[in-house]
Order: sequence, then structure tokens, then C-alpha cells
Amino acid sequence: YQRRVHGVIGGGPGGYVASIKAAQLGLKTACIEKRGALGGTCLNVGCIPSKALLNISHKYEDSIKHFKDLGIEMDTPPKINFDQMMKKKGEVVSGLTKGIEGLFAKNKVEYIKAHGSFLDKNTIKCDQNEGGERIITATNIIIATGSEPAPFPGIPYDEEIFVSSTGGLALKKIPKKMIVIGAGYIGLELGSVFARLGTDVTVVEYADRVVPAMDGEIAAQFQKMLQKQGLKINLKTKVISGKVVNGQAELTIEPKAGGQQTTITADVCLIATGRKPFTDKLGAKEIGVQLDKMGRVQINEIFQSTVDNIYAIGDVVAGPMLAHKAEEEGIVCVEIIKGHDAHINYNNIPGVVYTHPEVAAVGRTEEQLKEEGIEYSKGVFPFMANSRARANVDNEGMVKVLADKKTRRILGIHIMGPNAGEIIAEGVLGMEYGASPENIGKVCHAHPTLSEALKEACLAAHHKAIHF
Repeated sequence: YQRRVHGVIGGGPGGYVASIKAAQLGLKTACIEKRGALGGTCLNVGCIPSKALLNISHKYEDSIKHFKDLGIEMDTPPKINFDQMMKKKGEVVSGLTKGIEGLFAKNKVEYIKAHGSFLDKNTIKCDQNEGGERIITATNIIIATGSEPAPFPGIPYDEEIFVSSTGGLALKKIPKKMIVIGAGYIGLELGSVFARLGTDVTVVEYADRVVPAMDGEIAAQFQKMLQKQGLKINLKTKVISGKVVNGQAELTIEPKAGGQQTTITADVCLIATGRKPFTDKLGAKEIGVQLDKMGRVQINEIFQSTVDNIYAIGDVVAGPMLAHKAEEEGIVCVEIIKGHDAHINYNNIPGVVYTHPEVAAVGRTEEQLKEEGIEYSKGVFPFMANSRARANVDNEGMVKVLADKKTRRILGIHIMGPNAGEIIAEGVLGMEYGASPENIGKVCHAHPTLSEALKEACLAAHHKAIHF
């Protein structure tokens, strides 16, 4: 038996960050992770590898579509070496996972490569990857076991023809045709990667618009932009069944409202319809940790489960399944365990779709404000009127700022445009401290920068923009 003050099951963004923070606050900490590499879904088979492929495919598309217009000429057109592209993605992932191991060593976190499961509220059995078993006891334990792709009714993943995001990031060759089920973040990002590489991509979505939770005005612009880039998007469409026929994916679909069924085929079908909490063989229920009907660990406002010394964070609890949400929860949870005052403002967690242009949002949408009966002012500024975006010949999209008419506080910021995911951070910071549009609009922004578009949208929400 080995005694630990603090145990963390799961080495993803929530778990590894919580482990480092616990060690920094003086707790003797062990992090148990079965994958054999730290960083969880995000780093290994999610956010990071997808961003590597999005970056490479964007550079490729730029070279074949835009270089000539910019005065860059090549004797032979560029070609994609898909094997090298995937190798580079692997190098990025490997470098970052090793980096986290280095941070564990620096902060004296013990890293146990094993599947962890509860024997009782203070004891974890570690079935080690290299064989053998270890028993760890801990005063407090954090469950940070993350999520996995949710199964689609009637269509099992084979990770070659019917693939989850994991299989989609590990394809052996560029498919000629791809069907994407689900027009959310994951489906549109991976769909964009392969569309840029020449794949004929068809997106099938049950809802009446892409990324249903997105602000409606932005979503409409976003959909037009995706269609302009070559994605075929079928909204209000229901998938009836899917099977492999002659080595291809065959889907039967019909209109959501009912009507004639049609069959579509492709080399690969990416199923991107969401994720579910991962608590497989954890043994949490057996020791009294309650799960809700979706399999999430039930927690109170201080991340405590129904067993008082067991806490839970990240994708395995309620809320958006985002790496940065898990990280913040990891830090706050550990600070609370140590007796510090800490909290998270769940109304102020940004979300980003890393297509090109990117879409980023924080706070409420215009539809939510109307539904809640809140009187609001609105400021919009197009990137077409931003000098840096024009100089970069990359000026699709807009910034939209929504503020409470009475209190003047900013309630929502929605951006579609170049570097939207970076620009949103200023808005998140402003909203965290209760900023009004005037507060941001009257701060000097360097010129020429893309961030001036946020300043101008804030000026528009306050009174009037200068450059539009």
C-alpha cells in the first residue's frame, strides 16, 4: 500500500492540471492514466491533432487557391504527402505529451500508467499497463476520466469506414468521398480538413442549422461560408440506418419532417454526434458515487460527489465538454480542497470552431436574450472594414457584441473571422470584470490589428463605430 494525500484518476486536461496544481499547493499527488500518454482525448485524439491537420490543410489550400493572386508563382503545383502530414501531426502530439511528463517531474507528481478503479472511498486499485497491480490510498480523490464518442444507434464504429473523431484523425489515405453525421464543432472541423484536401464532403444534420447552439446570425453566415468552401450541407435530415456495402459506407436518410428516403454512399462516414462520459470499470457506483441518467458524476457546487472525499471535474460532469472548462475546474477544485475561496463563472466560458475563418463565442446569443426578455443593444463590425484583415486578404466575417441596455454590461460576444479564437480572449476578460462596450471601445488598440474589429463592434454597441 502507498499513501497519498491526493489522487487523480485521469490524465487529460482536467486531471493533469489538477495534479500539477495539487502538487504546487503542497499535496503529495499521484495521477493515474491508462492511455500510456498524458493529455487525454484533447491532446492525443482531439483538439491538438485536429488543429495540426487544420493548419496544414489550410496552408495547402492557400497555396493552390490564393498564392497566384498574391504574386507567388510556382513551377509545379503543390501536392499533399498525406503520410508526412500525419507524421507531423504525430510529432506535435508526442512533443506535447512528453512536455506534460516533464511538468509532472518538475512538480513532483507521481505518474502511474494504469487503469484505476475504486476499492473503497480512499483506495484505488491500479492495474498497471506493464502488468501487475498497485494499491494507492488517498485522503481526497478527483475523478477526471473524461469522455468517449457516443455510439450512434444502429451504426457501430469500425474506425475504418464508419469512424469516430478518433478514427477520422488516423485515416490511412485521403477519401474521395466522406459523409459527416453531425454539423457540430468536430464534424465541421474534420469535414473542412478533408474538403481542403480534395474530398467530396457531405454533412448530414438533424437540426435546422449548423452548430445549433451558435448565435443564429453568425450560424447563417458560417453555413454560407462552409458551402462556398465546397461542403454540401443537408439540414433537417434524419439518418435512418448505415451499413458497409462493397467496402463503402451506405446511409439511408430522410427529411426530419418525414418523406422519401434516399441512399448516399462514401468511402468514409464520420460520426460526430457528441460524446458521453467515460466511467467504464471505475467502480465509483459500487462505493456510493451517484451518476445521473446520462452517466455523469453528480456533484455539488464544490465538485464534491455523493461521497464526501471524492470529487469530479471535466467531461465526466455536467456542462460543456471543453478542455479549457476541465482545466479551470481542476484548478478550482484543488483550491477548494485546500480551503481556498475559488469559483468558475460558467456564463463566461468561450467556445471556438477552428475552421477558416474561425468562429468564437462567449456569453449569451441574441436568441437567448430575446427569450429571456432582456433589452439589449447590439454592435456589429465586419472584417471587410478592418485594415489588417484587408491587408492579409482574409476578411470574411464579423464581430457582434450584445450588451444589457440597463446595466450596460456586455452579455455576449460572437466572432466569425480570422483568429477569432484569439480575439475572443479580450472579450472574455472584459466580461469577467463586468465591462461595458464603452470600456473596451475606449481602450487604445494597436493599429493595424484584427483586434480593432472587437473595439469597433464595442463602439457600435455603445454608440457608433468609426470605420463602418
